[in-house]
Amino acid sequence: MIFAVKKLRILIAMALGCGLALACAALAAHGEGQNQQPAGLQPGPRATPLNITWLYVQPDTNSQKISQIQIGREMVVNQESGSWLDVEANTDAEELQNQSDQPMVGGQAAAPPLSGWMQAKGIVEETTPDGDQILMGAAANEEALASNPQGPANAAQAAMLLYTRLYQMFPHSPLAPEARWRAGDIQWQIEKADNAPPPGSASQNTFFRQLMDESALKKVIKLYPRTRWAALAAYDLIDNKLCGDWQNSANCPEKEAQIYERYAAEFPDGPRTAHALYEAVYRMAVLTDMFAANGDKKKSGLAREQAGKLDAQLKAHFAGSDYTWRAGALIYKLDQGIPVFSAGLE
Repeated sequence: MIFAVKKLRILIAMALGCGLALACAALAAHGEGQNQQPAGLQPGPRATPLNITWLYVQPDTNSQKISQIQIGREMVVNQESGSWLDVEANTDAEELQNQSDQPMVGGQAAAPPLSGWMQAKGIVEETTPDGDQILMGAAANEEALASNPQGPANAAQAAMLLYTRLYQMFPHSPLAPEARWRAGDIQWQIEKADNAPPPGSASQNTFFRQLMDESALKKVIKLYPRTRWAALAAYDLIDNKLCGDWQNSANCPEKEAQIYERYAAEFPDGPRTAHALYEAVYRMAVLTDMFAANGDKKKSGLAREQAGKLDAQLKAHFAGSDYTWRAGALIYKLDQGIPVFSAGLE
């Protein structure tokens, strides 16, 4: 499952630490407090369901059913009647973030909103106490289900929608930046899995293969520059710059090593920096073998030297990281004459 490698990313603790101050500063700087009314829906407080919920014609479970409203769908509440809510709900089955961050309700390809009654239990509104924390927990639970092979097929999208509702409904929340990043990351991983070509396909090359939509992650970088969220988003964006199948050409690992080195220079203390440095070390180790196989001892030696420098950088700044130990193992193999890369294998 695509989210197994992502795990449950240390959840709310990361956002509740030093990120709180950064979040508040970023929100103020970029005017994220503007909680605009969703397009296509009548004025009213926003809401979203935590479970799949039936919409009825009347506030009565014996009345005619209109439709099921999926987890994380966008709604506005028109009125309340006891334990029932009169709502308008977005039922578009493929809602994704877009560059304007406006919901797809009312768009050309979106299904029109539905009006009706639903039971109030399991509905988070803008007025719900600690609603942002509830949405964060519910989204994280769905994300955990997405990493389980036995989990629901739509858990990843449900998590993405709940994270989206969090930063839309509670724009002042210190959890909003984390939620925006997670929503963008999930969208990215879904597209990455959908766009993955068969192994060995020519479409492995960036010139041929379909790339992921960068707008949501670039929005994170724009809104929260020089923060951990920007660093996380920028690391995801590297995917669109990678070659895919190297085709035994030194040009690709050379180019990719430079990309990872530039990332590490831009985010020297970021949460993905150790990983980026390891990827650069690996590619330099590959180049060491490639150039040696081609009889170019000079270039092979230079690649080995650069791999050593990057390894030293990892040891100096990320001594306890798995990536540092993995890089050290690569350097050991090089020094022992054990191939790191063999033609046809990556």
